Amino acid sequence: MHLPHQRGSLHDLPDTPEAYDAVLADVTEQALARLTPEGSLEHPDCVDDIGDTSLGITSLLALAWQRTKDPRLPEAVRRSLAFHLRERVYREDNPGYPNLRVRDCGLPYARYTLAAGAHPIGDWPSTVWALLQAVNVLDAADGLVDDDRRAELLETAHGYWRWLTEATFFNPQEAGNQAIGCVVGGLMLARHLPPGDGESVRARALALYTDEIRAHRVPDRGALLPPEHGGAYDNNYGPISLSFLAQAHRVSGEEVFAQDGDALARYIDARLTNGGFDNGGPRYSEQHSGFESVLGLRYFSRRIGSDLGRYRGDGRWGRHAVKADGGVDGHFAWMLVWQIQDTTRWQRTPSVSFKRHQLRAGSVSVAFDDRMTPSLVEAGGTYYLPAAVRRQHGFGPVSDGFLLCRPMGEVRVRDVRADGLTAKLVTKPVVGRDHVLRYVRSLYVTDGTSLWTTVAVERLDGTPYLLAGLPYAEDDGDRVRRTARGAVAAAGTLRLTHPDARGTDHFDARTETTQEQAAFLLAADPRGYGNPDEGWRHLVGSTALEADPVPDAPDDLHVFAVRYGSEEPLTVSVERGEDGLTVRTAAFTAVLGPDDAHGEPELTLRGA
Repeated sequence: MHLPHQRGSLHDLPDTPEAYDAVLADVTEQALARLTPEGSLEHPDCVDDIGDTSLGITSLLALAWQRTKDPRLPEAVRRSLAFHLRERVYREDNPGYPNLRVRDCGLPYARYTLAAGAHPIGDWPSTVWALLQAVNVLDAADGLVDDDRRAELLETAHGYWRWLTEATFFNPQEAGNQAIGCVVGGLMLARHLPPGDGESVRARALALYTDEIRAHRVPDRGALLPPEHGGAYDNNYGPISLSFLAQAHRVSGEEVFAQDGDALARYIDARLTNGGFDNGGPRYSEQHSGFESVLGLRYFSRRIGSDLGRYRGDGRWGRHAVKADGGVDGHFAWMLVWQIQDTTRWQRTPSVSFKRHQLRAGSVSVAFDDRMTPSLVEAGGTYYLPAAVRRQHGFGPVSDGFLLCRPMGEVRVRDVRADGLTAKLVTKPVVGRDHVLRYVRSLYVTDGTSLWTTVAVERLDGTPYLLAGLPYAEDDGDRVRRTARGAVAAAGTLRLTHPDARGTDHFDARTETTQEQAAFLLAADPRGYGNPDEGWRHLVGSTALEADPVPDAPDDLHVFAVRYGSEEPLTVSVERGEDGLTVRTAAFTAVLGPDDAHGEPELTLRGA
């Protein structure tokens, strides 16, 4: 079973002018064949997210005309623009819409679904999208749209802006991508208004970004991020926010958008595996965007000097939105317009700088969460999630059913490179059920092909073991396939266990249920609205790799050693000496030394 959305890396899609001309030529032919006598360019199957879609295709045709001067296009643009202004601009309040601040204001807005009172909650983002489609048409209107029609479109776009910022509460879904998109719409609209009105709209857009978006950023893994549907980051919407930040910087020149985009881009870079797979988010744990992310990932990959294009997008939306039959849909068309207009090229080489929340070399990577516990491990083309035992999630020693991975104090990190090896030592103070403070030292070493993990902790009672992850997915060409195993070896006995209990709160990796599906079953809200990460936290138990301690460790320690990426037998020796704790494998020798004068851990490393 393949995961539905994680597909090829986005930088694999050709992005030359010739490639984009071919995309626009295909859109042109589909649109001309679809254009109805009324002027609609909507896909026949479009029901949701419909309010901006015909205008989106219009904007693509306008861009195609700018590039090709195809004589068939001016009439199609005029007819479809007239259709949108006549049929898709609403001025009467949508029954049931809960976020109005002013009733019966008469300002224009776009509907998520055309039927009155049907799912009105989506009208705010649909109006943002319609505003963005409108300003893209305005940008291309010279020589294509007559003055009267252009004035009508500008009045409508200005009305959209006022409805979004005056008639309704701003950003009612608490969705960073929608809010930043609205700001971009205001910045682009301002360029078409008379100077006084334009300056007012631009100032309002910048103030909204500062006061309503930037001031409410939430922390995760050392970064401040625009909130997305109740969380800091979402695999689908986070990179879309990055695209909006790129466009905001392109059109305004304001440094704040570049700075915040850099921060979000570095965060994405840190959490992404080398293979571009990611997991987790406040709305869709596994749903990835496609063309909507290209502008931001490409623009900021160059700014931060790292290969963000490895991000696995949804290839079905690699160029533009499509319906089930593969036909073009105008939803989010502005992103294709902007990425064609932007000439930034991909940064295709990885950053070599150390990142606190990631270890990355070759085909191996570990992404760490806020607690410096692995959130995703990649080795040998297999991806491992944190396993669950008794409602506790993570990687770490387990003693009497208690998982020791939650820090009770400052977590220290030391990064080292030597002899073709890259290593990270994480030291965290933890407290068990016995209230004894212990230090868990976790050493991660990779040669770019395999990952060695060695965990040392003051001796535990009973028969402890290391919870070493949940094998979840593996690379399969340009797709990602579900799995329930991986190439792993341990210096002690290694077990792959599956939950005995059945039910939604026990996840068996051998089933075809995805993590996102299981998480939504556990979430308090319906799928598409709730937080699957929050639901996943209710998981009681899961498939898990369990490793017993290394034989012959120092008497006062329990030491565990696991290697990911190879099933060849693993032998590890651990000795205490004057220099500290020495860990020897066939590939390296590492010395975990005493803390330095600032309490930071010492680590020395050399190849075998």
